[in-house]
Amino acid sequence: MKKILVMFCMGLFVMAAALSGQAIKGGTMYVAVKTIELKSSTGFFASTEGTLVYGATVTVLQIKDKWAEVRSTANSSISGWTAVLNLSAKRIVSGATSGATANEVALAGKGFNQEIENAYKAKGSLNYADVDRIEAQKVTKKELQDFIIAGRLFQGDRK
Repeated sequence: MKKILVMFCMGLFVMAAALSGQAIKGGTMYVAVKTIELKSSTGFFASTEGTLVYGATVTVLQIKDKWAEVRSTANSSISGWTAVLNLSAKRIVSGATSGATANEVALAGKGFNQEIENAYKAKGSLNYADVDRIEAQKVTKKELQDFIIAGRLFQGDRK
């Protein structure tokens, strides 16, 4: 199990490195996650300028470290900053042309498919219903901000 987890983490690292090199100023990219909030800056507490959904096409305006400033090609009034990892250089096809369910898309994002998940369920004694329940819980931005402030997490490594 440790080997699989280590290999999965290494795969994510390699994928992140590959994606960060693909974002090119002026280039076209696609939203690779369910939804993203485009922010006014790269800061956590930055205001939300707009929201884009999976597969939306964007133009990269600039790159700053792990962040990309983008503009929606469908609606040029929607622009802002997002993590480069939320984007893909490969065109994403979704909707009626795909037979994948939302659950299958989520599994693929984790590097799994239904067969792999079923194999883990059959072998293990983990309570996957609890995992699914935890994944379904939503935390509002306000709740997250309050938690960060109360725990003084916004200060980073400073004491």
